[in-house]
Order: sequence, then structure tokens, then C-alpha cells
Amino acid sequence: MEAKSYLPVTVDKSHLVTIGERLYSESIELIRELVNNAYDADATIVNVTVTPESVSIEDNGTGMDMEGLQQYFVIGSQEKLLRPKSPVFKRDRIGQFGIGKFATLSACKRFTVYTQKDDFAARVVFDKEAWSQEVGEWRLPLETLSPDLQRGNGTTVTLQGLTKQFLPEDVERKIVEGVPLKAPHFAVFLNQKPVTPKSFSGHRIPFLEGTEFGPVSGEIIILPASASSLEELGIEVKVKQVTVRRELFGAETWGKVAARIRGEIHADFLPITSDRSGFIIDSPEYRAFTQTMQRVMNEVHSVLIRLMGKGEKRAASRALGEALERISKSLFRNPDFSPFGPIPIGDPGGIGGAAATKSLESAEPTHEGKPVGMSRTSQKLARKKRPTVKRLTPDAVVRRLKMGQAGISCCLDHFGETGPESFSEGTTVYINRDHPLYKREAKKGDAHTMHIARLLTQEIALMKDPRNPRQAFERQSKLLRDAFIDE
Repeated sequence: MEAKSYLPVTVDKSHLVTIGERLYSESIELIRELVNNAYDADATIVNVTVTPESVSIEDNGTGMDMEGLQQYFVIGSQEKLLRPKSPVFKRDRIGQFGIGKFATLSACKRFTVYTQKDDFAARVVFDKEAWSQEVGEWRLPLETLSPDLQRGNGTTVTLQGLTKQFLPEDVERKIVEGVPLKAPHFAVFLNQKPVTPKSFSGHRIPFLEGTEFGPVSGEIIILPASASSLEELGIEVKVKQVTVRRELFGAETWGKVAARIRGEIHADFLPITSDRSGFIIDSPEYRAFTQTMQRVMNEVHSVLIRLMGKGEKRAASRALGEALERISKSLFRNPDFSPFGPIPIGDPGGIGGAAATKSLESAEPTHEGKPVGMSRTSQKLARKKRPTVKRLTPDAVVRRLKMGQAGISCCLDHFGETGPESFSEGTTVYINRDHPLYKREAKKGDAHTMHIARLLTQEIALMKDPRNPRQAFERQSKLLRDAFIDE
């Protein structure tokens, strides 16, 4: 029987630096990792100081004794996996792989770790050049110090001899998206200024869904159209309160309205890559997560459609109100153009009413079954018009233009793209919000009001004398011009 022999497994020291350099797509992510280490150590305050020469991360956490310091420099330590809760605040520890600290060597020539725990204090210097020169030597210089009673427990990591530039605004962005700033008893300061989490205003949709691997919770926010932006597009997916990446979950197929979707999702069971930049997408956990989010996003899309309808309705109501106000003043200047006869002196008319969802008979003032103030010709015209609209849609906008004791009801509603641009029935003027011209002009602000005013004056002029279209056109032109003349 042949004797067994063994081969030693060795790791070249240079690979430690190489792993650190390749671990993160951005060197700035190192600062995020160091701040999260402070969070794991039950720090309540972390001070980050960024200068052109150095970066330091100082915390008031539990600090490390000799055993803890030795554990700190174990490559790929399983400490946080074995003890996933912090001892003081019982926080879910963020770090998993135990190699993030070595990645600092990709951004600087050396880093220094100072730590203090009760009556123990020490400093360790990791110099990349000195480390590389000591062939076969895997030890770091340790300096035991007298505890600084004024400083108290905690750890400070300082990066010196920077080989990458760190801009404070970039550091702040990375801290905001990658550090649990909303956690209780935890605050981060950057160059003595507090770093605050992002906040959005809009329609909030909170949710809590269960999966076989754990809960998926969070809040989706639909921003106002005026606040939509392509910057930082998507919903933040967080694991242990840290953003791993942003996702749209199919919202990219919704068109430009996807720019209104923001929010955050918490799914601590998701497996992540070693650099915390993505998920292991072929895992059953991730598949269950995406199925859950598909249901959530279907609901978000339904809410978004409803909100868009409300926004369009508000815009239509504003434009109609302004158009009626202008037409009322124009009719006061041209009282003979009123289909109900001259408007009494001293009564410039007015507008009233609101969005309505009711039968048009109730929207019209009537007397003994006939519209008030209508001439026989107008009554005959009303009978010859299209069939009476029985009921308005829920999105209808109805307002009333008073003309002395009489008046006209104005209705903006949906009558289909092939329906007429506008028409009248009795003393009610209808404007079709589905008509291509209306939809085009509704996107142009002031042109929206002008378009509604043009259609209203057209119908009012025809009510005055439907048998003479040329004269009706001239009256409409005068009414419209006076409605928008500068006072």
C-alpha cells in the first residue's frame, strides 16, 4: 500500500488585495460597508469625514477587545452569520462575508483601525506596500494603547494615501441608499452634517405579502406628474434595510408614467451576491419574490390609472371654469349675443356647479317640462338634436353658466374618439374629451382653456340663431375675441 502524501494549499498575499479591488464595482461602496460595520456594532452615532487626503469612519459602538480584533481580520469570517443579531439593540447584522474591510486597499495605500472596548485599546495599520514586501508573513503590526476615557468605546477606520477621489456628495448618495438611516438609535454625520433618508411626496401604497421564505413588505409611492423624474428610476429593493438595487418590475412597459414610481421593498430572505450589488436570480427565493411583486405592481398600475383620471379631471375642471369666466364677461360686453335675450344690467352673470354624475335632465333648469328662457326655435332645435344623453360617466365635469335668470349647463365628458367634438341638447353644451383635437389641446396648458372656450362660444352662437350659420360664426368670433382681450 502506497503511503499518502499531502500538498499544502497556499494563497498568495497579493490575491487578498486583488479580491478587494474586484469585489466592488465602485470604490465608494467601501464607505457604505464601513458605516454598516458600525451599525452591526451597535453604534448610535457614526461620523464620516471626507477630505482630499483621507477618509475616516468613527463610531461609538461596542468596540473590540483583543479577541474581537483578531476576529475582525479573519478573511471570510462567519461571525455575523453565526451571531446574526447585535448584542445591545438586537439589530439584524448586515455584513455577511467578512472581506469588505480588505477592499479598502483598492482605494488607498493603507488603512488604520483604532478600537477601544472598556480597558482595552489598540491600533492596527494595514500598509499595502509593507504587506506585499513581507513574503510569507501574514501578520499585521498591533500597537496596544492606553484607553482614552474621553473617547469611550468604539472604532475608527481611517483610509490614508487615497488612490481614488471621494466627493462628499457621492459619499452621501451612497450612504443614503445603502445604510439603514431609518433605524432607531442610529445617526450618520458626513463632515459634521447629518445624513437624512430620502423622502417622497405622493400617493402611498403600503403592502405586506407573505411567501414561503418570509414576508415582503414596503411602500410604493406614485409621484405627482410634476415631480416625475428619470433620475434614480425604480423601486429600491432592500435586504436588512440596505438597498441592493432598484427594480421596475415591469413598469418599464407603462411608458413615461414609470418615471412617477418610487418606493422601497423589504425582503430580508433574498440571497445576494458577495458585493451586495445584486441578487442570485436563479434561486427559489428570488422567484417567489418576483411573483409576489407582480401582484403588487398590478395593483399599483390600477391605482395609477385611477389617479391619472383624477388628475385629468381636475385639469378639465380648471380649464372649464376659466373658460366660463371669460365667456361670462364676454357676454356681458355683448348682451345681444345671449340666446336668452339681453342680460339684465348689473348682472354680469357667473358660473357655478361642479363635477357631476347624474342624468342631464337634473343638470338643466326646467320649468313645466321646458327649458327656461328658450325660444321656440331653440326648443325645436333641441328636439332635432342627437338622442338625449341619459347619464354622465363618473369622470364628467359639469358647470353652469348663468345668464341673468337663465343659463347653460356645460358638460365635459367621454363620447368616444369618433364622437362629435361638441354638441348641444336643450340648454346643455357637451364637449367630447375623447376627441383627438381635445386630447391634443388638453396637453398645452392655456390652449386647453382656449379650446374649451372656442367650442362653448360656437354652441352658444348657434343657440342664438341656428338658421344663420354665417352670422353665428361672426358672433362666435366676437365672443371669443372679447373673452380673451387684455383688460
